[in-house]
Amino acid sequence: MRLRPRTIALGGGISVVLCIPLAISVAASASSDVLVSRNRPAAASSERDAATPAGAATDASQGTRWVSADGPGTQWVRVDLGVVQDVDRVRLHWDRDFARTYRVQVSVDGANWKDVYATRSGNGGTDDLKRLDGTGRYVRVLALQRGRDTGGYALGEVRAYGPASAPLRAVESADRTIAAGLAHPRKKQIALEILSSAENSTLNWRANFGYIEDIRDGRGYTAGIAGFCSGTSDMLAVVAEYTRRKPRNLLAGYLPALRAVDGSDSHAGLDPGYPAAWRRAAQDPVFQKVQEDQRDEMYFGPAVQLAAADRLRALGQFAYFDAAIMHGVSGLRSIRAQAMRAARSPAQGGDEIVYLEAFLNARAAEMRTEDAHSDTTRVETAQRVFLRRGNLDLAGPLVWKVYGDTYRTG
Repeated sequence: MRLRPRTIALGGGISVVLCIPLAISVAASASSDVLVSRNRPAAASSERDAATPAGAATDASQGTRWVSADGPGTQWVRVDLGVVQDVDRVRLHWDRDFARTYRVQVSVDGANWKDVYATRSGNGGTDDLKRLDGTGRYVRVLALQRGRDTGGYALGEVRAYGPASAPLRAVESADRTIAAGLAHPRKKQIALEILSSAENSTLNWRANFGYIEDIRDGRGYTAGIAGFCSGTSDMLAVVAEYTRRKPRNLLAGYLPALRAVDGSDSHAGLDPGYPAAWRRAAQDPVFQKVQEDQRDEMYFGPAVQLAAADRLRALGQFAYFDAAIMHGVSGLRSIRAQAMRAARSPAQGGDEIVYLEAFLNARAAEMRTEDAHSDTTRVETAQRVFLRRGNLDLAGPLVWKVYGDTYRTG
């Protein structure tokens, strides 16, 4: 099959090369390329049931298939080739549930992906994609939009070809947490580390229970692991809950002042002793647990739930969580509404990558309206970097920058 390259804009500043098939070849061409994906370990974002696993896309049987969970949104299947090598050709045999928009990608580390093929006009059947010029250990088919109104995605075959290589070493089964959302403890820990890099310039978020200062953003004191503010009700909620659980505590006496300054940047009734009292209280495990619970109840839980309803993967869930921390859940919903004016969410049948670009654009625009938050690096050199590397699942290793400092995790 010949491929005619064509570059189009997908939205949000992204341009990709689309290889438009002039003809679909069902039979493999006479080529010296070697099939390097046969019976290699495979992983998927989801599997409909035990009879349709990821490994069915790479086995020798033409009667088996990988099928994702039903519903709109992004799904993927990836193949571990065992070693980094050239990938010149990928042959896909779609079942009845095909992808209209999808990308074929390669990766050296399983976290940072490069497109070697992309289309928005898939029509099912067999796609024999040649002259791909890819190099990686992993090959991934990233399905972004369904070709049908129901079902999910189904692939009977994912065949990757490349030059003959040395015998492949055995590899362990794929980590099933790769595709997990932020509700998974490991993914949540990664999310909290990324958040802490922006909020407190450290990955050790647990070191910040005692943090407190006025950053001059019009919200009074900012404190704790989630930037609770004396002017935005959440600090009041934290201290009130702490007092409910432990009536005799160092902060209980400041509740009247916190109620009085709520909605302002005033320190009236809090100075001079409140910051020191907060820092001392932060040594109490009860207060630490209150901060974690209130962070999750006020920000993490609602943001992740909303992102999951929009069919966003872990990166999108984090983007919502980070926005909720800075702008509140009401602010998150406003940014989300602005993004939806520019692009459809995956739940609406949209392309997740295009939608997240629109969301990050709206988020950055909102940040620039406030002098104290006008530095948008937590979006531009962190979240948008993950997006443009195709890391929708926040799979490690992760490398990013915030305010010029480089961080690594995973």
